[in-house]
Amino acid sequence: MAITSFNPPKRTLLGPGPSDVPQRVLDAMARPTIGHLDPQFVIMMDEVKELLRYLFQTKNDITMAVSGPGMAGMEMCVVNLVEPGDKVIVCRNGVFGGRMISNVERCGGTAIVIDDEWGKPADLQKVEEAFKVHPDAKVLGFVHAETSTGVRSDAEALVKLAHQYGALTIVDAVTSLGGIPVLVDEWGIDAIYSGSQKCLSCTPGLSPVSFGPRAVEAIKNRKTQVQSWFLDLTLVMDYWGSGAKRAYHHTAPINSLYGLHESLVMIQEEGIENSWKRHHENHLKLKDALEPLGLNFFVDEAYRLPQLNAMVIPEGVNDGQVRSRLLQDYSLEIGGGLGPGAGKLWRIGLMGHSSRQENIDLVSKALQEVLSDIKVG
Repeated sequence: MAITSFNPPKRTLLGPGPSDVPQRVLDAMARPTIGHLDPQFVIMMDEVKELLRYLFQTKNDITMAVSGPGMAGMEMCVVNLVEPGDKVIVCRNGVFGGRMISNVERCGGTAIVIDDEWGKPADLQKVEEAFKVHPDAKVLGFVHAETSTGVRSDAEALVKLAHQYGALTIVDAVTSLGGIPVLVDEWGIDAIYSGSQKCLSCTPGLSPVSFGPRAVEAIKNRKTQVQSWFLDLTLVMDYWGSGAKRAYHHTAPINSLYGLHESLVMIQEEGIENSWKRHHENHLKLKDALEPLGLNFFVDEAYRLPQLNAMVIPEGVNDGQVRSRLLQDYSLEIGGGLGPGAGKLWRIGLMGHSSRQENIDLVSKALQEVLSDIKVG
């Protein structure tokens, strides 16, 4: 059998990621490929760094895009800051806190795990108690916006608490960056990572990261070699560093970086505050559209994410059946639950370019019709 070109169906992506990619970004990715050390490409890399500083609200020099998805950004932060024997307090209130624990342990660190109920934010009192028991903890790691549940933890308060005990912070902002305020300098975040495929409206495969001066100092004073060659920040910065003279480290995903550059330009044109406002306003519209259908939010309003809406599946409704109908009949993707939420939650993303009125109308109409058919049947 002769295999021919792949032509994907046209979908509306309202799951936990990726989000819809605007045509303008796809067009940017189709531009001619040039060398990854070409002077013009180097100029574009510098612009990506500047645009990411705006997005992160930081002046950190070490702000760039890791060649890899958000989990590569997580690993870069952990492998550079955690050495064998280091104690790391990790907040786990969903899937991605668990992944941070695994990264810490693979680096030879000791994870001090703070567990909270899924759908609840990280508990500040528990974290402080952990610091009192382990005053020598080097790092506090937590997920700002937990994609598995749609809950937001108080990043500002957690960072402040860590600094009171002399610890560094690693913050997962994969789902939060671009959708809700992320204020790296104002909050004093030491190391942070995100992903290109959610509120940034780019394709998957790049992980924006930023390292503050405290983190940089800790990396300079490491006693052991970073366990990952590819993610060793001192080596990567020889490529992403300032100026035209850059050392070869790896062949960057050139056309993907074109796309990220374009998506960041679009956020700059909209204004980051306007992006936060759009996500919040569209969340409220989605709430007004879905609650009359008997769909209730899993997370309390006080710490609910506007860009990732976790809805409780009504009693007796089959998760897979509904999502299959949405995909087949409406070419619409929403996400199912993970872990304890599997079969119990739908995760509806209104992230980046997907956060639009027509998508709110589509998902509410489609769910109304599918749920009505199921009840009639």
